[in-house]
Amino acid sequence: MLRYGLTAILLVLPLFLLCQNPGNLTTPPQVEAEDTIGQKDLIDIFLKVTHWKIKTQKRVKGKKVYYSLLPFGKLPTGGKALVTTTQAGFYLGNKKTTYLSTITFSPSTNFQGQFNIPFSANVWSPQNAWNYQGQLRYSYIPTDTWGIGGQQGNDDNLRINYSYIRLYASALKKIKPYFFAGLGYNLDYHINIKPGDDTSSIPQFTKYEYGTANHSNSISSGPTLNLLFDTRVNSVNPLPGFYANLILRSNPGFLSSGEAWHSLYVDSRKYITLADKGQNVLAFWAFVWTTLGSNTPYLNLPAIGWDADQKSGRGIYSRRYTGNTLLYFETEYRKDITANGLFGFVLFANVNTVTEQGTRQFAYLHPAAGAGLRIKFNKKSATNVGIDFGFSKGYSGVYFTLGETF
Repeated sequence: MLRYGLTAILLVLPLFLLCQNPGNLTTPPQVEAEDTIGQKDLIDIFLKVTHWKIKTQKRVKGKKVYYSLLPFGKLPTGGKALVTTTQAGFYLGNKKTTYLSTITFSPSTNFQGQFNIPFSANVWSPQNAWNYQGQLRYSYIPTDTWGIGGQQGNDDNLRINYSYIRLYASALKKIKPYFFAGLGYNLDYHINIKPGDDTSSIPQFTKYEYGTANHSNSISSGPTLNLLFDTRVNSVNPLPGFYANLILRSNPGFLSSGEAWHSLYVDSRKYITLADKGQNVLAFWAFVWTTLGSNTPYLNLPAIGWDADQKSGRGIYSRRYTGNTLLYFETEYRKDITANGLFGFVLFANVNTVTEQGTRQFAYLHPAAGAGLRIKFNKKSATNVGIDFGFSKGYSGVYFTLGETF
């Protein structure tokens, strides 16, 4: 009963919120056109301290580019490292008819052999006629796994080493206002999968036979069908609006290293403004991620922290919970501390559940919560530096971000 009840809640809740707030479906025109007079950001402070003067901004095809930089952070799986995140936000058309495009580059290393080199882009053509999305990643970051299901204790884990190449690309065409449809291609290439301790056996520990052989490679490759409904003007720091995304992925055997497998990912988000001025927003995020069939490689199974943008589960160790289906829900309250928008804070809570091995039933809920500080880096693109602290039973972590988590 838990399985079907949670599925219904996660799928219906954002739609219910949408119906209750029809006026909040899109960003109000007065907010879209609002200037940044009276607001402050880190760029303003830097220019005031250094007395530098900027005459012009760099441009892309004649459009202004708004840069943001995060010079510190952590590896995705935790641990000390050098992390630098650079983000460029720009409009390829009129701001009133075109969403903000973003390109993000976030290389990291611990100078001890671990590294992560991710690149992502979300580009909107003039008048939102097309949306182009892409991710490219090359990394070597050992990660822990607790097997399938949610019953295992925090110390019942196994470290897995592998190199990872990800290539995701999609192109979506506007069908009607706010609704887009298109095709894409996804590639996940896990190289030389092996346990951290060669005396261990990944198949024996996980009790899962697909994509777990020691010193093996796993290739998943195939097309995707993408449906998108997005009323957010700025995905970096969403104002009132609604977002829904469906990705149906197929991995035929002739393009992959094993048998064919398929998956479905349904993501929905709702943003409600609680004040006319300043940041005062209540945000909701829910997604369902499930495999279709029984041949999915282990490292492609739905896992907390490994959603499309790898941002779920603040306060929970990445990959802590893995299953054939993952249900997730998170809510966050965002508010300015200062009237000029330089400082703000967030409060958040999330919960997830995964199917158990063999039964494919949901049996355990895994909650987490936390709070964070926001510092406005670039008021033109509304980009915040986020420093969050999240915690759950037996684990806590600090998270650094450019822009909001969702």
